[in-house]
This record gives sequence, structure tokens and C-alpha cells, in this order.
Amino acid sequence: MTSQYAGEIAANLKRAVQSIQAAGELAGSGYFDFAASRAYYSAFYAATAVLLHEGFEFKKHSGVIAAIHQKFVKTGKLDKKLGRDLNWLFEIRDVGDYGVTLHVRREDAAKAIQAAEVFLNAVKAIIGSE
Repeated sequence: MTSQYAGEIAANLKRAVQSIQAAGELAGSGYFDFAASRAYYSAFYAATAVLLHEGFEFKKHSGVIAAIHQKFVKTGKLDKKLGRDLNWLFEIRDVGDYGVTLHVRREDAAKAIQAAEVFLNAVKAIIGSE
């Protein structure tokens, strides 16, 4: 781990894991909007951690997502599907958080949780492999 960011990396990974757990609990209780949002945040925290691991720090969601594509997807460190999934998670989080009359369906919440888990595991593999 990059020593400068070691604490932040660990904290982001912990939040990513907790967010996945919360997403599962929320979905199990029928709160699909909130489950999708937590799933996105799990991927966001994981993305932030892997960027910090490489020495890059971003504050905005758009910056984190763009950097993941530039530094990990385009270089082959992360599969293209993971990049597409991160984009989709961001979109579905928008529905979950701001949809007002639109809502996340049960199937999409489950898909979001699965996508976030796969993304998190891929990030852990990158961070753990160095």
C-alpha cells in the first residue's frame, strides 16, 4: 500500500464492505432504492481506495469514475465490464436517491449488489497483489 494513503485506503475498503452488507440488508427488507444506492457507494469507496493505492486522489464522483476508466479499464487492470458496471451503478444510484416517482426494481437492486461485490473483489485483488 502507498504509505501516504494507507489509512484512507483501509477506511475506504472497510466502508465498501459495510456498504455491501447494508445493501443486502436493505434489499432484504424491501428498500430497493436505498439498497441500490448503498451498492453504488460500495463500488465508489472501492474505486477511491484503488485510486489512492496508485497515488491518485479525487473528491468528485465524476472524477473517480473517469479515473477508473482511464487508469484501470483502458490499461486492462480492470475488465471493461467492471467499468460499464460502475457507470450503471452510478446511474441507478441516481434513481434510488433522486428518482422521486421512479424506483429501483427488486431485480435491479440485486443486480447492483452483485455488480458492486464483483467490483470490490477486483479492487481487493489489485490492492492485495502488490
